Amino acid sequence: MARLLAAIAALAAIFGAESTAGAATNYPTRPVQLIVGFAAGGGTDTVARLLAEWVSRDLGQKFVIENRPGMGGNLAAQSVINAPPDGYTLLFAGPNNAIAQSLYKKLPFDFTRDTAPVGGVMRLTNLMVVPPSLPVRTVQEFIDYAKAHPGKLSMGSTGHGTSVHLSGELFKAMTKIEMVHVPYRGASLVYPDLMNGNVHVLFGNLTGAIEFVRAGRLRALGITAAKRWSELPDIPAIAETVPGYEADVWYGVVAPKGTPPEILARLNAAINAALADPNLIARFVEAGGVPMPMNPNEFGKLVSDETEKWRKVVEFAGVSVD
Repeated sequence: MARLLAAIAALAAIFGAESTAGAATNYPTRPVQLIVGFAAGGGTDTVARLLAEWVSRDLGQKFVIENRPGMGGNLAAQSVINAPPDGYTLLFAGPNNAIAQSLYKKLPFDFTRDTAPVGGVMRLTNLMVVPPSLPVRTVQEFIDYAKAHPGKLSMGSTGHGTSVHLSGELFKAMTKIEMVHVPYRGASLVYPDLMNGNVHVLFGNLTGAIEFVRAGRLRALGITAAKRWSELPDIPAIAETVPGYEADVWYGVVAPKGTPPEILARLNAAINAALADPNLIARFVEAGGVPMPMNPNEFGKLVSDETEKWRKVVEFAGVSVD
């Protein structure tokens, strides 16, 4: 009897492995959910939808964007981590996921441990913008105005722990100015208040902020990259006024831990093919970013390195969320 049971178990393992391999070979056979941790209409959502359009054509199945804002993207991350590791629920990840590991003290997951990296998508910068009604035109004038009006300025963000939030916190710490943090559930929600002067500054993703700047509804003071952005040479880097200041933004895709390597490889190949398409590259440039193709190992290292980098920023800024 024991031998019979062992034989049955061995056969089950073989057929199970064949079934998994077959599923990976045929993947995808139905629509794939790409979860975005922020509201529709913001910079993160815009880039995710651009990618989904291209990958859908490549793989022959629709990649459906689902927006699940809240807790700086952590609600979306947890929903993906808890999803079946079959390649049909993916997360559009960003620096907020690396930041969260040190910012949130009671996270029910470890992002790097509980996800499987798929690949990089895009790198861009944040843009420091203010309403035209604020009487400042440069980073230095903003610093001087904030110091002359301590505690009177408010800083909007797309949520606790996002790159938008931490870019501002780093600026506060390095310039020793006071600003009240006002978190929103997404970029599309903060912009109306910013343009109306209800909040006074946003370190917003370039993809969303630049259109309002071009339309004259917001004023750009500087970018968060270490040097001027080639597509916007007239906008100075904040580091030109605040030496050492830098806060880049990146996007990529992750899956739940345990997703078959064959599926990760298929997804990675489709993403990298999209990133080589001149039409998509042009759309990314319009949005203020550049493609960031990476294999799963390279993207996993980036997430790990960014997690450590932002841990230092969180400690330096002295911020935390329970």
